[in-house]
Amino acid sequence: MPIFIGEKDYEHGSSDKTGILLTNLGTPDEPTAKAVKTYLQEFLSDPRVIEIPRLLWQIILRGVILQIRPKRSAKIYSTVWTKEGSPLLVIAQKQLHLVRKELKSLYPNSIVELAMRYGNPSIENALQKLQKQQVRRLLVLPLYPQYSAATSGSSIKEWKDICKKNNINIKTSTICCYPTDDNFVLAHKEEIIKKINNLKNFKLIFSAHGLPEKNIKKGDPYQWQVEQSVNKIIKLLNIKDLDWILSYQSRVGPLKWIGPSTEDIIVENSKLGKHIVLVPIAFVSEHSETLVELDIEYKEIADKNGCKNYTRVPALGTNENYIKAMTNLIIKKQDYNFNGELFPPKIQCPNQFIKCPCLNHE
Repeated sequence: MPIFIGEKDYEHGSSDKTGILLTNLGTPDEPTAKAVKTYLQEFLSDPRVIEIPRLLWQIILRGVILQIRPKRSAKIYSTVWTKEGSPLLVIAQKQLHLVRKELKSLYPNSIVELAMRYGNPSIENALQKLQKQQVRRLLVLPLYPQYSAATSGSSIKEWKDICKKNNINIKTSTICCYPTDDNFVLAHKEEIIKKINNLKNFKLIFSAHGLPEKNIKKGDPYQWQVEQSVNKIIKLLNIKDLDWILSYQSRVGPLKWIGPSTEDIIVENSKLGKHIVLVPIAFVSEHSETLVELDIEYKEIADKNGCKNYTRVPALGTNENYIKAMTNLIIKKQDYNFNGELFPPKIQCPNQFIKCPCLNHE
């Protein structure tokens, strides 16, 4: 039976400290083949990411993919790496700083830390930091607006597994998703307006990372939640006869993926002479899939198909209203009784989505 590991300096009657853990996907430590191989081995070994029989997949992973892909991926990472380091990690650290700043005056006993599901800083290291700061209860907030078993689900499970492995029983609550949060939607509206103001004859393309169709059929709510995000943004934009579409990127492998494909939509509208305007709807930080796939690879495709104007709306990053979205979600949860339940978001997923933790089945 797991037991809580107490701290030697803890005094009964003292104010409980609440830990808030922001999590994101992760990144290699550096843009080298060796570092990328370490990262990819952890990432691609996650059964929630690759749903193939373990033995067969490990043979493919170790015998083929990890022999070829690290060198290729290292070149991609080197094109986006900054003096400060990985863009995803740099932005996540800025988000962490801003959330800490917002919470400090309201909840001085809150301790906010950052962890990556794969790579560093790891969830296990974050746990050690929180223990040293005498945290007695925890709120986990994955930085994915829409829930998927492969993203938020994997981060939540990893935290639980680490606690179990270390015999730690700590009250934990989770904000699993926030696809229609008012401030999240407003942040997107602001960034879009900055780019489309005074534009004519443009196609607004919301692009989200894709998933195999079989994942959705099994009950993953990701696609439905992405649709709810986009629908609310469109409603808030309130632009008459706005030409827009939702599509999915990063399709790989032989499986059938959800669509339409962002690449196909770009080709079609480039040939029609449209000004392409891309909006990353499921990413809150710049990383290789925005800085390379959207900014470089898809632009080349657009150019080859006759596109004269190509614009990309930035990921939300440190947008003031996005920071407010995260902070308000945390504040609501702070005021809510920590009883191990998941934070009930404003959106209720249909009952067929069996994997979404925010469901409230009767």
